This record gives sequence, C-alpha cells and structure tokens, in this order.
Amino acid sequence: MKLSLNKFHITFLLIVVLGITTSYAQNSNAKINELIEQKRNFNKNNKTTLVFKIQLYNGSETEAYKIKNNFITEYPEYNAKIIYKSPEWKTQVGDFETRLEADRILLIIKENFSGAIVLEDYI
Repeated sequence: MKLSLNKFHITFLLIVVLGITTSYAQNSNAKINELIEQKRNFNKNNKTTLVFKIQLYNGSETEAYKIKNNFITEYPEYNAKIIYKSPEWKTQVGDFETRLEADRILLIIKENFSGAIVLEDYI
C-alpha cells in the first residue's frame, strides 16, 4: 500500500513538473514569435540592408532610358531600372548581395558599358 502511494506521489509530481515545463515552453515560444514579428516589422520600416548596384549612367532622362533599353537588349538576364534623384536620372542594375558578385557582373558589362561603376546602397 505504501509503495503504491509513493508511485502515486511520484506520478503526480511528474505530471505537475511536465505541466509547468510545457506551460513555460509555450510562453517562451509565444514571446519568441512576438519578438520575431517585431523584428520583421522593424525591418520593413527601417530598410538598412546593404546591397551593391551597378550604375550604367547618370544624367538626363532621355539618355537614361536609352541606356536602359540598350542594356536590356544586350543583357536580358539582368534587371535594369531607372532612378530619379534630383536633379539627375540614373540607370542602375541589380541589388547584389556582395561586392564580389557585383564586380563579377561589372566585368561582363564593362565590355559594352565602359562607364559602369559599382555603388553601395541601402534598401
């Protein structure tokens, strides 16, 4: 009888401990998920990711669009875009994650666009 009472106490104690542990783990997971969501929102509102872009041209609007069209014809696999930063228009290529990646593409592009340069930008 005493042995079964001890088993009952041990079983009860294990159930309580597991219940507390599970409750703690659920609270921790909820806090972690909340922090992850806060970080995602922060990143959306505060764009500070460093990327590298290749700038093909900086100047007038008509020339910027002409350069873009020529680039797309020569290199359809890369995405070119026009950016306006007063008072000039810029034709830029890519959002490369590393300088090395941008430099490799620059070597290819320089054959037809000799004035191209790599720039750092934050998005």
